[in-house]
Amino acid sequence: MKRPVKPSKRSKAFLAAQPLLPRGMKRRFQIRLLKWYDEFGRDLPWRRTSDPYRILVSEIMLQQTQVDRVIPKYHEFLEKYPTLKDLAEAEPEEVRETWYPLGYNVRPYRLHGIACETVAQYGGRIPRDAQQLQSLKGIGRYTSGAVRAFAFHEDAPIVDTNVMRVLHRVFLGTGDPKKQKSKLWAMSETLIPKGKGYDFNQALMDFGAVTCTARNPYCLYCPMRDFCKAYPVTSN
Repeated sequence: MKRPVKPSKRSKAFLAAQPLLPRGMKRRFQIRLLKWYDEFGRDLPWRRTSDPYRILVSEIMLQQTQVDRVIPKYHEFLEKYPTLKDLAEAEPEEVRETWYPLGYNVRPYRLHGIACETVAQYGGRIPRDAQQLQSLKGIGRYTSGAVRAFAFHEDAPIVDTNVMRVLHRVFLGTGDPKKQKSKLWAMSETLIPKGKGYDFNQALMDFGAVTCTARNPYCLYCPMRDFCKAYPVTSN
């Protein structure tokens, strides 16, 4: 007699999101998004590496900063601090000066602190475990998910501003997305096709940045418009 297969562990929020995503709608979204990404995905320098340190630098730089401003500074920063150990050994004020003029100047100090803590606790190797990552001061749920998905190719969910907007418009359509964040995190998790966390998450972010934009989204060209809850009236 075969033993019953134990269900995989999932968060309560994940399980609660299941009725919101009918199988056919979920599958259409996955297929169409990945097809869109294959054609329109952006060629960005941090997508040419799986080095956790370089992924982390890009994610911290991209917080509240446009991609075109980040690209040249990303190259300059990594030329000066090519490894986590190099960054940890630098003076914090020097790191801040290198960071200029990206702004939001708590970030270079935060990144330097992460480097120092990682060298001290993990021998200079960024951990892949979610709890260990989030124990590092300055790494939250999104950054942890991004590092796991983009550096370690795990099916880890992410929810940034773009992802939140896309999922809220397509699957919910009403209400304040900030007040529905736990539900959107659960959606992000359940939508990832098995083994495709890297491409799917990159696709979600690009789709929000290029097509499902905050203002004047390109709804007429959107592959989701026939089942998007916010179409044809997109107000946020």
